[in-house]
Amino acid sequence: MTDQKESKCVRVRLKKPCAQYDIIIGSGSLDCIGNKTRTVLGDAARRIVVISNRKVLGLYGSRVTSSLRKSGFKVENFSIGDGERHKSFRTLQRVLFFLANLRLERSDAIVALGGGVVGDVAGLAAALYMRGIAFIQVPTTLLAQIDASVGGKTAVNLSQGKNLVGAFHQPRAVIIDIDVLATLPKRELTSGWCEAIKQGAVGSRSLFDRTRRVLADGSYRAKSEEQLVFLIAAQCRFKAKIVAGDEGENLQRTDRTSRRVLNFGHTVGHALELVTGYRRFRHGEAVGVGMLVAGEISLRSGLLKESEFQALDDTIRLAGQLPRTSDLDYSTILNAAAGDKKSVKGSIQWVLLERIGRACIVDAPDIPQRVLNDSVRSVRQRAR
Repeated sequence: MTDQKESKCVRVRLKKPCAQYDIIIGSGSLDCIGNKTRTVLGDAARRIVVISNRKVLGLYGSRVTSSLRKSGFKVENFSIGDGERHKSFRTLQRVLFFLANLRLERSDAIVALGGGVVGDVAGLAAALYMRGIAFIQVPTTLLAQIDASVGGKTAVNLSQGKNLVGAFHQPRAVIIDIDVLATLPKRELTSGWCEAIKQGAVGSRSLFDRTRRVLADGSYRAKSEEQLVFLIAAQCRFKAKIVAGDEGENLQRTDRTSRRVLNFGHTVGHALELVTGYRRFRHGEAVGVGMLVAGEISLRSGLLKESEFQALDDTIRLAGQLPRTSDLDYSTILNAAAGDKKSVKGSIQWVLLERIGRACIVDAPDIPQRVLNDSVRSVRQRAR
């Protein structure tokens, strides 16, 4: 069972009572999945479908299934492909057909066991099947633990862009076991830490500095479980606060507590994923490059001091090596960015920085094209 001394609970409080849920963070938290799922679903729930991928099921499937069965659930597993290119209508359809063939009922639920792709596909399937059934997020990557599993965004990609079809569907609970991070490859950790840096950069200097310290001393390599639990809890708490204040990402809001500030680095990040066919970059890696571009734009526009940009750049370097971009044409990247789903009235709205911990939203027409071109070229040519 989970050691309570090593566990933290972050509570997400949204305006809709049914959308309030707990985020459980600790060492060994996988063992409490059955009890927590029974608590939030009640006695009427009979069946659970665990949606995951082959690798994660091999590592943790039996443990999760055992916990759920001990709490009286009949459990079925369903595996989807690993990687962003599998976040598609075809995958979503396969999941929905599986649920329908099982004759899953409204009182039953889905457990999303995996990273952001699994969480997005499983969450969207839960939102659509029978007009909405419950789901539990059990994120197994750092990125999913601090970002993708919190907030209720679910989606699949189209050939025209990322996350163009989706829904807001909040989980009933999020269960985070820090022990699973020990099995992650280095690039997955880099991806997650880039998202952690992003959240500190747009919302909290103290969160940014805490994240940087953990990266600098290497304590994320399980040297201090307590420190890691507290940091992930702080990251989740920040994301939960933003979501609670702007659950649906109101496009009319441009203030620093708008949910839209969480898109820092995503305009170019999504473009990079699109133009490379979702095969070169992990999501957080693309966001890392996107943050550098947005930081360059902020710097060249006179919003951000050189010292602040350097702090951002140095911290991203601590997260790890990012994939090359030198072979990508800057105009192709900007053209792909122009199709970002965050556009308003046909115009991109860039999330930029005034300082570490304070973001602002700027319309693309207010940024000289030369600044955009030079910023992308500067980052593209930089040896990472």
